[in-house]
Amino acid sequence: MHPALDARLDSGELEITGRLLQASNVTLLTTLTAPGAEQGIECVYKPIKGERPLWDFPDGTLALREVAAYEVSRAGGFDLVPVTVLVDGPVGPGSLQAWVDVDEDEDALIDLVPLESLPRDGWFTCVEGYGMDETPVAVIHADHDQLRLMAVLDVLLNNADRKGGHILASRGGVFGVDHGICFHTEPKLRTLLWGWAGAELRPAELACVERAAAEAPPVLRKLLAEDEVEAFLDRAARLIRNRRFPHPRSDDHRTVPWPPF
Repeated sequence: MHPALDARLDSGELEITGRLLQASNVTLLTTLTAPGAEQGIECVYKPIKGERPLWDFPDGTLALREVAAYEVSRAGGFDLVPVTVLVDGPVGPGSLQAWVDVDEDEDALIDLVPLESLPRDGWFTCVEGYGMDETPVAVIHADHDQLRLMAVLDVLLNNADRKGGHILASRGGVFGVDHGICFHTEPKLRTLLWGWAGAELRPAELACVERAAAEAPPVLRKLLAEDEVEAFLDRAARLIRNRRFPHPRSDDHRTVPWPPF
């Protein structure tokens, strides 16, 4: 199993070692060292105090949503979100997530290419536009089984921000990070992974949805509002009933995150 999926983050001393300055909220690099351990675990710590207020999500809830996304991934057997827990860290309560070492030499799962190079076998086009030099370009994503499963998970989470930079390839696996704006009661799915829109769900994908719906609610009720948990269950029921990926909403132009990376 990948170390980001079995890391023990429930105890130890948390030391801040750096900060990710490109993040919109305070995001701190840390090392968690358990008593007697020879080596610490590299983690990402997001204190609630560092959350930027949003107009459409309650203040001080993004860390809880990060943990809730992990719990759904774990309960359903998606195994796409690194271990994420709540901690009372050096800057107060927040989420703590196991760091994922990215394979820099792996082929990209999301790419920006000139429009003239399309179509490309094994890839879907997400969005088209123009580069800085006015060259027509497109953002594309791979037709990849774990990306496809991530697209299912994002529907279930109602993920409002699945950018390319939130998809990490590591040791042959794929991970999703940055789930602070998930679980809204209103439809807010905003993703680059629309390549399977309308496609029939596979039995293994439906099984993940069914397990998550059956097993996740008790822990979700400790992290989310009751209406958010009910909306989660409604999304799961809709996926199970329709057995298909949804299409982008025709009445909402904001179905693709921007910037895409």
